[in-house]
Amino acid sequence: MNAINPPSFSDPRPHALVIGAGFGGLAAAIRLGARGYRVTILEKLDQPGGRASVFRQDGFTFDAGPTIITAPFLLEELWHLAGKRLADDVTLREMSPFYRIRFNDGTHLDCSSDPAAMAREIGRIAPGDVAGYHRFLTLTEEIYRIGFERLGHVPFGAISDMAKILPDLLRLSGHRSVYALVARYVRDERVRQALSFHPLLVGGNPFKVSAIYALILHLERRHGVHFAMGGTGAIVDGLVGLITHQGNMIRFNAEVRRICVRNDAACGVELVDGSMIDADLVVSNADAAYTYQTLLADHPRKRWTDRKLTRSRYSMGLFVWYFGTNKQYQSVPHHAIIMGPRYRGLLEDIFERKILAEDMSLYLHRPTATDPALAPAGCDAFYALSPVPHLGALIDWAERAAAYRSAIAQRLEATILPGLRDHIVTSMEMTPADFASRYRSVLGAGFGLEPVLTQSAWFRPHNRSEEVKNLFLVGAGTHPGAGVPGVLSTAKVLDRLIPEAAHYVRA
Repeated sequence: MNAINPPSFSDPRPHALVIGAGFGGLAAAIRLGARGYRVTILEKLDQPGGRASVFRQDGFTFDAGPTIITAPFLLEELWHLAGKRLADDVTLREMSPFYRIRFNDGTHLDCSSDPAAMAREIGRIAPGDVAGYHRFLTLTEEIYRIGFERLGHVPFGAISDMAKILPDLLRLSGHRSVYALVARYVRDERVRQALSFHPLLVGGNPFKVSAIYALILHLERRHGVHFAMGGTGAIVDGLVGLITHQGNMIRFNAEVRRICVRNDAACGVELVDGSMIDADLVVSNADAAYTYQTLLADHPRKRWTDRKLTRSRYSMGLFVWYFGTNKQYQSVPHHAIIMGPRYRGLLEDIFERKILAEDMSLYLHRPTATDPALAPAGCDAFYALSPVPHLGALIDWAERAAAYRSAIAQRLEATILPGLRDHIVTSMEMTPADFASRYRSVLGAGFGLEPVLTQSAWFRPHNRSEEVKNLFLVGAGTHPGAGVPGVLSTAKVLDRLIPEAAHYVRA
């Protein structure tokens, strides 16, 4: 198997195994390394990053997944723990504006962290909503303070932890949906869409998820929206460098078949090739439902049974089309959101009715607007992301993918990329079926369990497994949830759960 930094078997440090080299697994490995553990990451793919891996084709470089960095201080913490500086390895560029939202009527809104500029933008399309927008911003700041700063890095291991936050949850309208909260402050439907779409960035339906997720709006405003030069893959490479600097290792093409349990405690793993690896503790960055359904299939489970996981709600799927053009679209911003003719109805089709609608809303990423080196000279690299139903919809993507890709091209051509189909020189796509096979995502869901209130905080799979001792979970499926800040925070929670290696007591 390919490996970075092969192990020293004389290393006396307690051994921690991490399943998966996504952002959560890489961050967990760095934090464990800083606490004195010998760490081995086992990665199914031939490269690190998981959903943040990189595709290279015909001279173009495409980030497979995350493209937006909104909490760089969480990355800076990891570099500090490894005795280094983020700026020495990664160059982050702050986006201004963050992104352009194009509405179906052709109007647009440029979103930024500048309150005066945002007031002008909203005043340009909905003058009557400027005052309400400012009141909403004030509320999102308090929601952020409670939901992210106070609770985002705290493990919810007991129901009493949930009871403690209920007064704040009710006071901040956590029982309402994000859209319902926004609608109390602004009237124009375009402004409501612009202020409420953010839960889609973490796999949630704005009409269903708790208003606590409105904190994302303030997170962007406070810390900015950033892009890593070289793409998100440059951050992944930097994290790998920190792990090797700590004397720890990553093994690629090393898929885990099961987590081994002895005396009700995780004691290692078995790989698909039959080899066994012992460990003092195991951290799973695999999809939480997959961890329990598959990696612990042989172990009796009291809470996360197959029945419970089958009845759980999962986030939407994603259709992602990566393509390059032999011309540059200079007027297209780095990040664009293209709203379709329906908002509530389309989301109901995706999340509730689970049908592949004829209309769509799209996120368009043009990284070459900031870093031209990601494409050959004179060319542009893009990815277009469309939320779609997960595999519970029984859509045959082998049959439907080409037609859906063509529909996306037609939509882009009719809105912001005129003549697109005459200029495409490279193309590939990922469907929910690919998410299921490549990332072992249950139902091919883009973000694991849907972040509705009854599947958040204590109700989500815990960071310390409820089923097996010495097993810990990181990644989108555990608390606090999906998105780069959320996933990095799941690893930060481990600092409260796992002792320093010098104090570790073996099972």
